[in-house]
Amino acid sequence: MKKNSIEIDENIYSETEELLDGLQKSRNQYFIEAIQFYNKIQNRKLLEKKLQKESYLVREDSMNVLKDFEEIDYAD
Repeated sequence: MKKNSIEIDENIYSETEELLDGLQKSRNQYFIEAIQFYNKIQNRKLLEKKLQKESYLVREDSMNVLKDFEEIDYAD
């Protein structure tokens, strides 16, 4: 495990300490869980940006395929 030192605003620190009293959880565990949660959010945002970029790249081809399907006469 890696050790890290961070500076936290006094208001955030006080709020965290109050929460920790009610949660019966160590400060270290709380910070680890908070970072894991934040990492998940950031990974989802990065994935969303990647999907938007890739969707934009294939947009024209997708529209052409849709147009081709619309022109097909399915009447028997």
